[in-house]
Amino acid sequence: MTIVFLTIKKTMGLRVSRSEEISGLDITEHGLSSSYADFMIAPTGTDFKRQSKQQDTSEQSVSSDFAIPVVNTSRPGAKITKAVIVTKQSKLEGLKSALDQIGITGMTVTQVLGYGMQKGGNEYYRGIPIETTLLPKVKIEIVICKVPLDQLIETVKKALYTGSIGDGKIFIYDVENVIKVRTGEEGYDALQDDE
Repeated sequence: MTIVFLTIKKTMGLRVSRSEEISGLDITEHGLSSSYADFMIAPTGTDFKRQSKQQDTSEQSVSSDFAIPVVNTSRPGAKITKAVIVTKQSKLEGLKSALDQIGITGMTVTQVLGYGMQKGGNEYYRGIPIETTLLPKVKIEIVICKVPLDQLIETVKKALYTGSIGDGKIFIYDVENVIKVRTGEEGYDALQDDE
């Protein structure tokens, strides 16, 4: 084995370069930004095409001088609300479809671990309860201004309700302001689609 390893060390080398070590082999060897990519929700279908198109256009550099300062002129003082929904991962696609039907055009989805009052999954070893298990969930964050809050809540409840433990929760927050960095639009205007 010593002869084999010495031969490899002299010919190919046993280690990667210093720059490859710093940037990580996920990127240099496999082209992945993270070895934990399997834990992220992968875009599919039209979502993937839309995301690819956005990435293509976002790579074009534009001077910040072109960002015109615009204020909330169409609806000054419009109420902005943030809804945070925590639910089972299996409910995400159905919820996305339901929200799309009422005109929700943007959301942020994060995979999280947690439990409620039920303390996660009940596990026993030889009849004795053991430590609480954190359960995989998704956290969906939505900021609305145009869609009525009552309509959002009813839509989410219909999409998630099974009557079983773990259907999820909805948290509602007031938002002081929203600023679209690219255009400088604020408030109601910043939340509207460009198209």
